[in-house]
Amino acid sequence: MPERDIRIVTILGSVRPNNYTSMALNLVLDQLKTHHEVKVESFDPAEIHLYPPGLSGDNPDPPRMRKAVEESTGVILATPEYHGCFSSVMKRAIEILCFPTIMSAKPVALLVVSAGSIGAIKSLEALAGVCTHIGSIVVPGHVSVANVREVFSEDGTCNNERIEKRVRSVADNLIGYIEHNICPMV
Repeated sequence: MPERDIRIVTILGSVRPNNYTSMALNLVLDQLKTHHEVKVESFDPAEIHLYPPGLSGDNPDPPRMRKAVEESTGVILATPEYHGCFSSVMKRAIEILCFPTIMSAKPVALLVVSAGSIGAIKSLEALAGVCTHIGSIVVPGHVSVANVREVFSEDGTCNNERIEKRVRSVADNLIGYIEHNICPMV
């Protein structure tokens, strides 16, 4: 049987040091490692320069991110919730990818964290709406982590087995969608 070429790009929507979003995304990245046929490229805006709207300059990071997403089989977007919406960092990353959109027809999995007790429902709705608007296929099973400060310890360990399993499911849901709908086994 020929080996499948599945490429996943992850984009982190926070630049804060030791942020909870990256802790949650690290669980997803760890789960992706169990899928040996999958190649992963991650973009952390704290490590790359996402220039302001209308400016481009000679910065290689945005074109590199666009190329990676364009060549990917699927994308995982991970963001904190701020004031009922996803982060401005995530908005900027999407803007860099989207004119013209290269996320059209790409399966996208969503992971959002919130310090509040009801989770990041509003930001999930907003992010799913933006992704749908630009033509992405929002994969069912997106995850909102509520009370994120209690769920993760300072070293990034998840303190709740049920939530950890749910966060890891972001990887499995996206890969399952790709295998069954994009690259079905023969």
